[in-house]
Amino acid sequence: MTTPSATAPPEPLDAAERPRKLGLLSLLRGVVGSWGAALALGYLVVIALLAIFAPLVTAITGNDPYSFNNAALDPNLGGLPKGALGGISAEHWLGVEPQNGRDIFARIVYGARSSFLIALSATAITVVLGTTLGMIAGFVGGKVDTVISRLMDLLLAFPSLIFMIALISALPDVNRHLMLIIVLSLFGWPYIARVIRGQTMSLARREFTEAAIASGASRTRVVFSEILPNLAGTIIVLATLAVPGYIGTEAGLSFLGIGLVAPAPSWGQMIWSAVSWFTQDPMYFIIPGAFLTLTVLSFMVVGDRLQLLIDPRSGGR
Repeated sequence: MTTPSATAPPEPLDAAERPRKLGLLSLLRGVVGSWGAALALGYLVVIALLAIFAPLVTAITGNDPYSFNNAALDPNLGGLPKGALGGISAEHWLGVEPQNGRDIFARIVYGARSSFLIALSATAITVVLGTTLGMIAGFVGGKVDTVISRLMDLLLAFPSLIFMIALISALPDVNRHLMLIIVLSLFGWPYIARVIRGQTMSLARREFTEAAIASGASRTRVVFSEILPNLAGTIIVLATLAVPGYIGTEAGLSFLGIGLVAPAPSWGQMIWSAVSWFTQDPMYFIIPGAFLTLTVLSFMVVGDRLQLLIDPRSGGR
């Protein structure tokens, strides 16, 4: 890095030379300005509210996600739900599960709570670790960068899915929510750290950063006043795109029986249970699959819109 001469202070920078920064309100307006992203954001808000107020919502419907209800089943049909479309009725808004009669809507709502809790917690840890280590590696450089970069390469090259399966299978009695958060965070932060490292290295060589260093600002002040604010948009986009990945991974692990297990509500576990009933009760399979697909798709649409707003040159994905 070259330091400007003290006898010739750098000229003021044109605003266009700095990375594009948008406030949260500007980003929100930009997302709502696209009908597709607006619909996706609206759907996510509804699902988030259902997850947050799951006890209240299920109290209103009069059904909880754990109680069996044999009255909603037809014993003459091998325990299939009474009525059409998997037992959808005024009492059971999305029907009931075959053979046990548990309310699907209640399990969907509580499954959303589990998915959001795990995905958002893992994303928060991932973003903090990835941003911190990525900025340190990119700004300090040298041996510190080498050590952090080799650690990232190791974790990126490691077969994370196999390790997740082995670790969770070896510790069956631990809190599954906590274990999933830890494992997802452990293997997720290098992806964010690699992006942040590259952008930090670029920002550290920009004129406004060099000007701050030439003016006598400490490294800490340069990092927090010059580099981190210019990474805020990228961090938001990375976080938005990480959440659907974690939701899908949790559902996949639960589908395999090593994530959340019954009776804990989980969309992936519900899909696994519904596979054998697909021909007799297709709604039991379609409903959790649709919620999982729409949630992941909505996060991706919002993330793509944010990426386009922050970096118009990307053109979206």
